[in-house]
Amino acid sequence: MAKTKSRSKSRAKSKPARAQRATSSLQYVPWHTIPLEDLNPLLQRQFVVGQQIMLARVLLKKGCVVPEHSHPNEQLTYIIEGALKFSIDGKEIVVRAGEVLCIPSHMPHQAEALEDTIDLDIFSPPRADWIDKSDLYLRGKK
Repeated sequence: MAKTKSRSKSRAKSKPARAQRATSSLQYVPWHTIPLEDLNPLLQRQFVVGQQIMLARVLLKKGCVVPEHSHPNEQLTYIIEGALKFSIDGKEIVVRAGEVLCIPSHMPHQAEALEDTIDLDIFSPPRADWIDKSDLYLRGKK
């Protein structure tokens, strides 16, 4: 038991990293330390950026539609809770809790939340448009 306590103490002393800046240093980032970014009334996100990779926690309310888009980044989507219906490559694919979708770079895709959903998206390289907030398609702007 003493071992567990010392691990907890060292974790408690760690300072959360700045989550939206690319870095080559070690980062320990509890999600609760990253403010939720409201993109529209049905969509929120948080993300952590490394040198060549980005992890995003995306919260979608039922009925939220992520418009069709593509990007040069490879994307892995892991659904923690809920379900997303993707329209991609001429198909509809429903991805549910515990499932993963791998989207190649430059492949157009759209997603709709079939229920309240929490997903983790991994991008390589990091999404520059998310970091600099030029991702107008998610903000309901063109």
